[in-house]
Amino acid sequence: MTTNNDGWRGRSPVAFECQKIGGSGAAVVVTNHPLATEAGAEVLEAGGNAIDAAVASLFALTVVEPMMVGIAGGGIAHVRTAAGEHHIIDAISTAPAGTHETTFEPTNATPSNPMEVAGKKNELGATSVAVPGNLMGWTSLHEKLGRLPLADLLAPAIDHAAEGFEATPYLSGAVHECAEDFAKDATIASVFMPGGTPVAAGQRVTQSEYAETLKLIAKEGAKALHGGEVGTALADAVSAGGGWLSKADLENYAIALREPIAGSYRGYDVFGPPPPASSGVHVLQMLNIIENADVAEMGFGTPEAVRLLVQTISTAMRDRSAASGDPAFVDVPVARYTSKAYAKACFDTLGLRAGPLSAAAHEGAHTTHVTIADRDGNVVSATHTINGTFGARFMVPGAGIIPNNYMVNFDPNPGRALSIAPGKRVPTSMAPIIATRGGRPAFALGLPGGIRIMPCAFQGIINMVDHGMSVQEAVEAPRVWTDGHSIEIEESYGEAAADAVGAPGDGAQRVQTIGGGMTAILFGADGSAAGGACWRADGTVIGYGGGLAKPGVRFWPGAAASSKGANGSA
Repeated sequence: MTTNNDGWRGRSPVAFECQKIGGSGAAVVVTNHPLATEAGAEVLEAGGNAIDAAVASLFALTVVEPMMVGIAGGGIAHVRTAAGEHHIIDAISTAPAGTHETTFEPTNATPSNPMEVAGKKNELGATSVAVPGNLMGWTSLHEKLGRLPLADLLAPAIDHAAEGFEATPYLSGAVHECAEDFAKDATIASVFMPGGTPVAAGQRVTQSEYAETLKLIAKEGAKALHGGEVGTALADAVSAGGGWLSKADLENYAIALREPIAGSYRGYDVFGPPPPASSGVHVLQMLNIIENADVAEMGFGTPEAVRLLVQTISTAMRDRSAASGDPAFVDVPVARYTSKAYAKACFDTLGLRAGPLSAAAHEGAHTTHVTIADRDGNVVSATHTINGTFGARFMVPGAGIIPNNYMVNFDPNPGRALSIAPGKRVPTSMAPIIATRGGRPAFALGLPGGIRIMPCAFQGIINMVDHGMSVQEAVEAPRVWTDGHSIEIEESYGEAAADAVGAPGDGAQRVQTIGGGMTAILFGADGSAAGGACWRADGTVIGYGGGLAKPGVRFWPGAAASSKGANGSA
């Protein structure tokens, strides 16, 4: 790897190398909280597969990372089975049946907040809640590809909710940021602001009502929310606050099973989710564009390399703004945007194609991601959310659920591609990516970050492929982002790189972080695997190799021989 900037390597590596032992591959669990990673690892050790581990980790995250994800949110899971099949489980939230193009009153939208409406009704409270899909997505994933009973997968989450866990500085900081809104809802304040004070790092957090909800889900599955008493409690709470989500919306919700978008990059086959997710299309578009340049020769962090990144991202973001959304409502030219010929035409005119930010470029940035592989060869990359920090910022009494605020992702203006329509899926940039090489898993990754997810995933890929970074270096490396209107560059980049994309007065802004905590797994050709988790969240890796002893193997001397003598075989 060639680089002119080593200052960002400030955290001890957490990559875990798992060597292939006894014919069994390596297993790795990477999530954005240690207790969620532990939950996934426990499930693997109990005989579950990567799908079971992902579901267990995600349920645990609803407890220990509640500001990012919950059962009343939405997301996408991408699975590659040991047989080489790719499955995309679209559990993205939808607009309630009672909403329409003029549900909200738009204000004078600005490039920084193109979805702003009067009273922030699409952003906070009951009026911001869309129909959730996470719970149905997770239980459907388990039913289709899992191995262990659902109750086993919920056990760690139930324990952490009932017995409590220590708040991390990350969680504590999020509560402080939302304290003003929490003070307006006694239920959520009782959990995260006991006595009126935001929970401090190290303070124990218990969620007894949510523990009971999880126990009900362990018995009833998705029906508890989509037609059961948990759904009734959610719908009643939303209705009481003037929102549109109804019991009928919950009962009528359905996940979508989709085929991935597939492309290639320097000998790797890259797979990502299709529309309504824009990532599969535009991550591949960016890779196709930059494939025309010798990125490795440029080196990481050089002014030339950073300038190329910004121009490439700007081009893809312009196209995303022009056409993205739910394919049931919007025609997205997937074949054009993912073609090598179109990418070459874009590359030949880089720097001339940037356009202003449009309303398509606003999403909640607070999400979570898990990346998991088991020893059988199954791989899961899954991104799920409640959209903004703590979603709608209230809690359902008696159920402990924090609803999403996904309505803010729609364009509040009528007559546009992303305008509100009953049943329409919200736009998303979630990028659960899995790549193969020679028919074998090569890497898998994803991250939180809203509209910044796609460019960050793109940069993670070229960090490993072009710059030869380890998985840990790749997820932690400095990032840049642009929407064609403004440019952000992380502070850990050197001055020369920042100068290459413009001084602050010219629109470039130095920021601490771009996107959230990336989780990734890099697979070796020998069956080894390494997991990486990012400093931008509470990322944690657990990995292990090996397996059960062969039949007939005994610890004590002479046991195998005597066994063979008695049974005729070992």
